[in-house]
Amino acid sequence: MIKTQGILIKGIGGFYYVETADGIYECKAKGINRRRGVTPLAGDIVTVTVNDEGYCSLDNVHERKNFLNRPPVANVDKLFILASTCEPLPSTLVIDKMTAIAQDKGIECAIVFTKEDLKDDDGLAEIYRKSGFETYCISSVNGKGVEDIKSAINGRICVFSGNSGVGKPTLLNALMPSLELETGEISDKLGRGKHTTRQVELFKVGSGYIADTPGFAAIDMTETKLLIRKENLAFCFKEFLPYLGTCKFSTCAHIADKGCKICEAVEAGEIMKSRHDSYVEMYNDVKDIKDWELK
Repeated sequence: MIKTQGILIKGIGGFYYVETADGIYECKAKGINRRRGVTPLAGDIVTVTVNDEGYCSLDNVHERKNFLNRPPVANVDKLFILASTCEPLPSTLVIDKMTAIAQDKGIECAIVFTKEDLKDDDGLAEIYRKSGFETYCISSVNGKGVEDIKSAINGRICVFSGNSGVGKPTLLNALMPSLELETGEISDKLGRGKHTTRQVELFKVGSGYIADTPGFAAIDMTETKLLIRKENLAFCFKEFLPYLGTCKFSTCAHIADKGCKICEAVEAGEIMKSRHDSYVEMYNDVKDIKDWELK
């Protein structure tokens, strides 16, 4: 009997696949994890026991530094938010909700605009560069920017997330051709891709890992597990941080308040208007939610 430690790369049908220095083991989770209310997630550092008969058990999930509920991944070092320049059209609101969630959880964030071979980004990349984000414009077809993404993954557990149809499997195939992942077609009727990913799985890319995750069509900021309280929301926009605490009134909501330094920075072009517009919409979504509703 051998005890060893590894990283959980996939869970499916009650079985968990753990990569260790000795290889990948298929495990069943011990009941103690369920009794503790812990569901093992891709990205978890775990301890497994390999019995002489070949049966493997997942004994313990180590403490996480962070985790995402949607998609369900643990110990994330970097979140790559993918948005296509066309088919489907990009939504700054969806991107900004994801950047806010990442900031709230202390996860580094990068923006990737795909399908650059079909259409340029129309200045969207510059919005996010000016807002302080690592930003890439890529084409998985001609290879533009793919090596830059690969370098950014090294040594990290990373997540690709974005609307279905933006090219997550296509980019993964470009990073690791041996994967040969299924890619989805764009639905003419819906204007978005068909979901092709069924579960979260970590793939080894260089010295790091990337998680391919089920696509999302929208994020509901009122969903309890993703909720950012109104008093914390401004802290989730990194370009707002230098101005926080400098407004005329301490109760400033940074919407259209008199003496608001953030609003003044938007007017001066120091903060991008689309980012502030997203903040206002997100604030209005959560402003009336009471603490008792989170129980």
